[in-house]
Amino acid sequence: MRQRGRHRRRARGRALRAALAGAGLALTAAATLISTSQATVTDDPGALEPLAASARLDGLRLTEQPVPERSLDRLAAAMGRPVDAGTVLAGADRTLRDAGGCTADEKKALPVEPAATRAYCWNAADSATREWRPESVTTSGDAADDGLWGGHRVILSGWTRHGEGAGRDLARVAFVNADDPDRLAYTWALLVVPVDGGRDYRGLASHVSGMVWYGDKLLVTASGGERDALYVYDLRRIQRATVAGDAVGRVPGGWSAHGYRWVLPAIASYRPAQGSCTPTQESAAATGSEDAAESADFASASGTNAAPCPNSLSLDRSSAPSSLVAGEAAPRGSERPTRLWRYSFSADPARAGLLAADSAGTVTAQEAYETKVDGVRGVLSRRTGPYGRTSWYLSRAAGPDSAHGTLWRQDLRGAGTTECGSSSDTHRCWGDGTGSLSYWPQTDEVWSLSGRTLFAVPRPSVERALR
Repeated sequence: MRQRGRHRRRARGRALRAALAGAGLALTAAATLISTSQATVTDDPGALEPLAASARLDGLRLTEQPVPERSLDRLAAAMGRPVDAGTVLAGADRTLRDAGGCTADEKKALPVEPAATRAYCWNAADSATREWRPESVTTSGDAADDGLWGGHRVILSGWTRHGEGAGRDLARVAFVNADDPDRLAYTWALLVVPVDGGRDYRGLASHVSGMVWYGDKLLVTASGGERDALYVYDLRRIQRATVAGDAVGRVPGGWSAHGYRWVLPAIASYRPAQGSCTPTQESAAATGSEDAAESADFASASGTNAAPCPNSLSLDRSSAPSSLVAGEAAPRGSERPTRLWRYSFSADPARAGLLAADSAGTVTAQEAYETKVDGVRGVLSRRTGPYGRTSWYLSRAAGPDSAHGTLWRQDLRGAGTTECGSSSDTHRCWGDGTGSLSYWPQTDEVWSLSGRTLFAVPRPSVERALR
């Protein structure tokens, strides 16, 4: 069936790319060029270093922790019949502003080179809040071969609530209907974890800095407040909250989700086979502001011997089988190496969307590398053709003296980056670098977040800009 549908999908993709090119936004001038004095270049990180030793790959093993089916069924019986993502999209009650409706300050966060051809800013109330911060993005281009989910083009964006004190962090997902490129509408769902055998749930206390939608499963990072590395959600098991209020979980009269209409309960998690992803003392203390929250993201352990606690995720459909690409976060200036690795998705139809695991539930990394790039917040991997080399794309967060980050491309032969401004050594050309990266193959675009903007850059433009 994939063979029969391939030509139709390619035709749709070509038509869509042509339409987008015709409607491309003149955003280059809107993004303020950074000065050479602000753009001290990072030393060339050189080629990736393979971590081929079995002991190093063993250190990246995960253990699958499924939520018992009876717990999920008990929760569904109490809350009502689950709905799917299509039902949630039908209730989209907020609208993203297009580039023309974004403020000048919002546009400053956009990449300088390569320039975004599409950009959107969130509803004014969501853009104004500093309690919540957008961190990750994935699309129906990840989820399905034809780039559609239930006939819709969909974007999911993960946001983190950085609360005042322990137990106050939360995570939510924006479900964005992107069928009409001129009018993107969205609504929210709260990410939760079933407790007490499905009789209640708690909020996910995690920085959802990485997110991948594959099939009907959504995998998110669990850095910042959870001992697990990843949580898994089933987009066929979305529940409806029945009580409006700030509480999370079972309350008198029904179920509350911090004021949101939809609840997404976890169906599984992946825990490091060795070690834990609980926050360090540094990250536990870093709460309250966006800067502190950002330092908490980077405070999680990193390095060759640390537990596998990814900070960034993406899907690689160019691998066989498709794989989950992961990267950790080493603080800027730490001189610690950053690990990049991948896990294969299961080929078992009964485990669609879950990682490949052995009979004991152990997940093993297929390959791993180290890079000298620190401050990594987004990672992509893509192979050019069946026998071509694999390139890794890394977005590095902006430093304290710049509003823009850096985009690197690395492989086993070397590294390249973008150039902008008036000097050849000016490499801070990307957005602020705090958002994850997602590749939409049907439109040949790279999607990301910067500040309070959601944007897309054509992949060919990315390749031309990387030198």
